[in-house]
Amino acid sequence: MQRTRLNTLVTIAAVRLERFRANPWRRTSLLIIALLSGNFVGNIIITTAGQTATWDVISAALTLAFTESINLWVYRRNVPPGLSAINLFKAGLIYSLFVDAFKLGS
Repeated sequence: MQRTRLNTLVTIAAVRLERFRANPWRRTSLLIIALLSGNFVGNIIITTAGQTATWDVISAALTLAFTESINLWVYRRNVPPGLSAINLFKAGLIYSLFVDAFKLGS
């Protein structure tokens, strides 16, 4: 492949990200951020779909399709470190849905 500025920039960014993830404390912080951002996105989905009742079925179908595609992608292979962050994002998303379901049930 030809060495262009964009190719060099992408390569350097990938190397820096890999070095950043190699540190165990930084990796743990990235995983926690992924979990909490999944929780945040789940709350956003719930509040925006709850505003208008017309988007409930569509948002539920898209959330289900997202979680199942992540399940298929992660659990068919050995999980590299990048996929564990995506899996924790999915776990945070599902956790927020359960918490709001319990809030509505009480």
